[in-house]
Amino acid sequence: MAKATNNKDIVGVDNRGYLALKEFDFSATIAEEMEGLSTFFERIKMPSGETTVYQLPSENPEEPDFAKEFSAVILHHHPIRAYFKTKFSGTANPPDCGSLDAVTGLGEPGGECKSCPFNAYDSGENGSKACKERHRLYLLREGELFPVMLSLPTGSLKELSRYLMRLLTKGIKSTEVVTKFTLVKATNKTGIVYAKACFHMERKLNAEELPLVAGVSEQIKMLSRSVGFEDVDTEPAVLSRADVVQVVEGKSA
Repeated sequence: MAKATNNKDIVGVDNRGYLALKEFDFSATIAEEMEGLSTFFERIKMPSGETTVYQLPSENPEEPDFAKEFSAVILHHHPIRAYFKTKFSGTANPPDCGSLDAVTGLGEPGGECKSCPFNAYDSGENGSKACKERHRLYLLREGELFPVMLSLPTGSLKELSRYLMRLLTKGIKSTEVVTKFTLVKATNKTGIVYAKACFHMERKLNAEELPLVAGVSEQIKMLSRSVGFEDVDTEPAVLSRADVVQVVEGKSA
């Protein structure tokens, strides 16, 4: 059964919030603990269909947490593209062609994304593009010391753009605020209902928090270059009807 949660419910969360970063040497700790291993980012997953609930990583990978909303600082973000020759069948696999900068694709067909025929509307189902545009966000939740990743689907990209522009018009960067992530139901041009991510500024980081978060942000920009495509870039969170009821009513299993 799903378990409703929020940032304060997470095991191991430090109640000093982002000030906990003061005593954490990010680069040295990662170098020591992950020597000879690949750095892995836990994922926050968008839901499938019209369910408006996020899947959050937990202490037990087999029992993830679920929440209608959560808050985090956006440390780094960048576009990605993924093309699959065959339709998703329930088993997620790396794309046949992918791009981690939305400029150059690697795989089949590969090459320049801008001129690729699969980047054209009507090349995919229901008038869409066969090559899907997504956006990776590296997020640091308050009280945690290592970021998680959220891969936003095409349907949420306009909301992200609007949010970032709202911040920029005030001279604010996304790394300088705590962002609240929610979900709403939306309908695409073909009448399909889906969950769309929404973003709101919860608060600005204070003078003591800003340099601490900025330091981690720079480290994540470098680490992100080594993060390739994985199943979770395209695999949605799937909840049963009973799970959804539990989360919406705010009950724990």
